[in-house]
Order: sequence, then C-alpha cells, then structure tokens
Amino acid sequence: MNTVLQLDDVSKKYGPLQVLEDVHLSVNRNDFMVVYGLPSSGKTVLLRLLMGLEKPDLGAILLRGEDVRNMPPKGRNIGYVPQDFALYPHKTIFENIAYPLLLMKKPAAEIGQVVKRAAAMLHIEDLLKKLPTQLSGGQKQRVAVARGVVKETDIYLFDDPLAGLDFKLREQLIDDLRTLQEEMDACFLYTTSDPVESLALAERIAILHERTIREIGEPQAIYVNPRHLSTMDILGFPRANLFAGKLSRKTSQMRCETRFFSFPMVMDEKGFSGEERRKVIVAVRPENILKASEKTTGCLTAEIYLREDLGAEEILYLNIQDAGLTMVTPSSQNREYDVGDQISICMDAKSLFVFDESTGTRMGKGTGDVNV
Repeated sequence: MNTVLQLDDVSKKYGPLQVLEDVHLSVNRNDFMVVYGLPSSGKTVLLRLLMGLEKPDLGAILLRGEDVRNMPPKGRNIGYVPQDFALYPHKTIFENIAYPLLLMKKPAAEIGQVVKRAAAMLHIEDLLKKLPTQLSGGQKQRVAVARGVVKETDIYLFDDPLAGLDFKLREQLIDDLRTLQEEMDACFLYTTSDPVESLALAERIAILHERTIREIGEPQAIYVNPRHLSTMDILGFPRANLFAGKLSRKTSQMRCETRFFSFPMVMDEKGFSGEERRKVIVAVRPENILKASEKTTGCLTAEIYLREDLGAEEILYLNIQDAGLTMVTPSSQNREYDVGDQISICMDAKSLFVFDESTGTRMGKGTGDVNV
C-alpha cells in the first residue's frame, strides 16, 4: 500500500472556534507534501491530530491503513521536527540527537550508529561534542532536524522548522531537506506559512485556507493554473491582485466586467444563464501586470506610491482610482520610474482568472483583448 497517511472529513474545534473542517488529505510513502497556509490557519493543529496529541471531533485519521483515532502517540511511530529548536542546553549535540532513541531504550551501539548517520546527512558530524550554546541558529536547526529523523519510520512531520532563520540559511536547508527526503524515501509532511518556501520544497502542495484544504497539486501546476480563489490569493509573493466583477453574456460571447476594465472569457463549465449577472472575483498575478508601450491598447494609468528594489526585479505598488495594485517588473540600471510618477499598464486577458465570489471556485479565464 502506497498511501501511509490519510485524513477523511476531519474536523476540530475548541469551544465555539472551528479550527479545521472537513479536511481531506492523502499522502504517499515517498511524498514531500507541503501544507501551506497563512499564520493561524490550523497547520499545527493538523500535525497534533496526526501525532495523537489531539483527537478530532469528526472524521477518521489513517496511518498505514489503520484508523488511529484512539491510538496513543507512542504507538503511531512518527518522526517530528518542531518549529522551535527545543534543545537541552546541558546536553551535548550527540545527546540531544540521541534522546528519542534513549526513550525507546535502544542499545548504545545502535544509538551511536544512528546518530552518526543522521549527523552525516545534515552535515553536523563535527558538532556532536559541542553544547547548543556554541552553535549558530542554522546549526541548531540542523540538530533539531537530525533529532527528528533518527526515529526509523516512514512518516516524518515538520512544523514550519525554518521559520525565524535568515534567507541564506533557509535556502541551504531547503536544499538539504529535499536531498534528505530523497535519501530516506519516506513521507515528509511539512507545514509552512512562507509561499516561496512551499513552492521551492514541495512535490505537492495542499492549500489550507479558511479551515479546510482548498486545493492540492504540483507547485508549478497550481501556481499557474489555480482552481480555487484561495490558491490564487495566498500562494505567491507578492499576493495576487483581486477585482470585484460581474459576468454577462452578449450574443454568444461571455464577458466579465470590473470597475476598471472588461474582457471576453471562456467558461470552465457550461450552464451559465445568459441574462444573469453573477458576482465574481477577477485575479491577476503581479508579474502579469505589464508596462504598456505606445502601441499597446487597453491601457490603464496608475500612480506609483511605493517601490521595493529586489535586485533583479522590483515591486511597484500602484494607486489606480483609489484602489491598490501590485506589479513585479525587471529592474533596470537607470531607474525608469519613481514614487509619484504616472505609469501606463496593461494586462493580457489570458492571465486573468475568474472565480465565483461566494464559493471561490474558478469559473473560467480571460481571452481576447482587455478593454478599458
């Protein structure tokens, strides 16, 4: 059986607060699954349910095909890496990594072999005799990961373990974690609130938003072709631009109208009533807002109120008729625009996605020309 972890209709609440609702998730043995969600979206609660530290109010949790709702944490055989380092300051790095094995009463010779193997995979062999106070933040995180993976199992849970580390350390540890998962051929379920980290790490991403899993897919596929508004809205940096709109049909052509522009569109599914005006959300990613040329039609004029230079590219924050808009554009040696300047922008209709306002389900995408 390839599926080692499965949640079916899982719900959890604390008093009147609903934290998770009707969560479905299936993870295979060799998956690197990232659960991505905004802070306080329920990611840690989901992991606590899997570990047996909490019980679901509704639904089933299956590990290796067995319902474990009433199984204590000790019997679930899951490796765990917390967000904080949680290292014992008076113990050496060797002793910190070995601690889970000592609790399992493993023989000393076996403990030594397993700890050294884990340390080698995380490139911390030369730190085993040191104390945590002698280590940098990145080294401490590697120790925490090593301690989590010394438990020989097929399921490992990671609770946003790179949060708080600087960009360079996170970049290196992302590479190390991907290599580690491939070497161990195990299920890694990893939670994070960082969209860039989730896209870089995952083989598959589950979008956790508003208490439930909204969409699951390969990173590039769901980024460029999202099926739910939650994916379009929160997955990516900067976040997508959203516009309120309405649908209408003129002769055989479906059109979408916003306050700023309109465009023809193709529906994902048939069945829309011709005279009905349904409220929708139109979304476009910042990198798909383009600088207009003299020959471009369907242009909008906006004012730059903030710039962020990221080196190879820059983020421009725009004001268009008292509404905010964000675009990402390649940087140039000579700054072409500055704060307070007017800029002419345009959009390719094919980069515009249309979602039902009430359900968040995608209804279609743009086609043809954008009109202003």
